[in-house]
Parts: sequence; C-alpha cells; structure tokens
Amino acid sequence: MTELMKLEEQVSFSLRALYHRYGYAQFKMSKFEPYSLYLQNKEFLVSEGVITFTDTDGALLALKPDVTLSIVKNCRDGHDSLQKVCYSENVYRIAGPGKGFREIMQTGLECLGDIGIYELGEVLLLAARSLQCISPSFLLTVSHLGIIEPLLQEMQLGDEASQTALQCLREKNEASLRDCCSGAPAELVEQLASLMMQNSCILQAVNALPPGKARSELQTVAALLEQAGLADHVRLDFSIIGDRNYYNGIVFRGYIEGIPSEVLSGGQYDRLLIRLNKHAKGVGFAVYLDQLELLEDRKKTYDVDTVLIYSDEADPLALSAAADQLAENGVLLTKSMPPRLTCRRVMRFQNGRVTEIEYHG
Repeated sequence: MTELMKLEEQVSFSLRALYHRYGYAQFKMSKFEPYSLYLQNKEFLVSEGVITFTDTDGALLALKPDVTLSIVKNCRDGHDSLQKVCYSENVYRIAGPGKGFREIMQTGLECLGDIGIYELGEVLLLAARSLQCISPSFLLTVSHLGIIEPLLQEMQLGDEASQTALQCLREKNEASLRDCCSGAPAELVEQLASLMMQNSCILQAVNALPPGKARSELQTVAALLEQAGLADHVRLDFSIIGDRNYYNGIVFRGYIEGIPSEVLSGGQYDRLLIRLNKHAKGVGFAVYLDQLELLEDRKKTYDVDTVLIYSDEADPLALSAAADQLAENGVLLTKSMPPRLTCRRVMRFQNGRVTEIEYHG
C-alpha cells in the first residue's frame, strides 16, 4: 500500500509510527485559531503571511500557519505532569520568497510539562531518527543558547550590539562580529568567534565547551546519540540561534542530502510557554514534508508504468481482465496517448489481445 503513496505521505506514515512507539499520542486540532494568537507571536512563525477570515460571530480567525502554537495554547497547564503528543497536520503559509500560499503537510512532536535531561535527549534522538526515516544521508545540527547567552552577558555589549553579534553568528560573519564586539574583552571576543566557526562532530567538540549545565546537557545528548549509532550524523553549529523571545537551551535543525534548505526545525521553547501563561517547559520539532518534493521529483521516472490504448469496439469484460493483469505497477487505460505523459511502455488492446507497440516518449 505504501508504494502507492507520495513520498511525503510515506514519510508521514513512518514518522507517526516512530513517535507512537515512544508513547507520543496523536493530537488533533482545529484548522483555525483566533488570529490574535499568531499576531501576538508572529516572530515565532516560519512565514509572516497568515490567511484570515471573519467568523459568523464577527471574530477574526486564521487558517493555521503553525502547529506548535496551537498545541501549547490547548495543552494542560502545570509542571507536575508530562504530555507527549505528535501530529500530522496541514498548515497554510507562504511557501517561500515571492511565492503564494500553500497547504503544507507537517509532521512533528511536542513534549510539554516536567521536562528533564532524558526528555531533551529523547526528542533529539527522535529528531535524528526522523531524518533517518527520510534518507540515510542526513545531518542534524545542534546549538545551545546556554553557551551563547552567558558569554554575551559577560561581554556587556548592550541590547543593540548583542543583537548585531547574534546576527553575525547566524551569518558566520567573523569580521563584522569582531567589529561590533570591539569594546569587549579580547578573550571573550575570541571565545565567541570560536563558537561561530564551530561545525564539528558533537562527540569531538562538546568537551571543549565552557563547563556548566549547558555543556552537561550536550554531553548527555551526545552520549544518547552515540549509543543509538547516530552521533556521526550530528554536528555542533552555534550559528543556530532561533528567536530568543521564545527559545532557550538546545535548538537544532535537520538537513537531507539533495535538499538545499532545512527539513526539520526544533528546540526548547520554555519562553513561549511563559508568554502564553503556561507553567511548564516545552521542547519539540517539526518536519517540513513539502521540502521532500525535491526528492520526489528527482526519483520520479514515469507518470505511469503502462499505458493501455483501446478502441470503442473493445469488449469491456476482456478489457477489464487485461487491465487487472497490468495494474500491479500502475496502468492507465485510454483511447489515445495523452500529451506530455511519460510511461515505461505503451500497450494496445485489440481483438481481445494485448500487444506492446513502439513508443518514443
């Protein structure tokens, strides 16, 4: 059955099975939320555009451009419990610069409540295994704001200079970083610059980080990934920061060979829960299945395996029997060859028999 699905549907099916094995329950939600939810948290959204409409009672609603906000808004409150949920939902947002709105299939998971180091490690492990479900050629890049933020605070740059320094980190622009940090102690500038260039195997790099809670968390995560045989696919990359109004701690991105942009994004978002008046912690990620279209296009060879051409005089029963014989790999019955259709072979049904005809598609 899965052979007949599109690649994004196959991956969504596999990911849901993976998350269910780890106790993540399916979370169902409405297709829309009050527009105010997205307006007040627009920095958290991947895309700025939101489709809105007026409800029958006059309330302004929006088609869901993001899943995490809806889950956090509707989750139980409190530190004393743990909620593990996963989802496979369509979101509605602008697909990219200069592009229009699209309905995009998105799969992911969220862990909310009393979150400790095991829960963090489990989410990172499932993020790596999610990428592995898509392709054996994958990379998970990991950062930790608990390494970056204390260093910026110690440098005492001021708000504007700190924001500039973070942007330089995102862009890996060492020259501009040194310029905006010129008034800070030289040793601290060197530490920040060294983080910028960090892009190495997590097992090799984590022990060289400043001691403290952040390093300890990354060491545990690295050990879990090594135990699972996945550590070679994971890199430390401190250019990953996210919006500090929402994210704290570990943040991460996932990539697949052959796709130029990220297909997975996630991290700890305790600050988002605080903004939504929730007394809990949160960590999760989303897999952007629309990005898999690039892999689908690359592996796609034919629109259909076989085209079977028949005439009006064909016996329906005999024609149906012939179609059944050819249907295992996919067959299209038609009276003439459709334009621009690609197929492996063309057959003709005539006088109760099926014969292959020459095709130069």
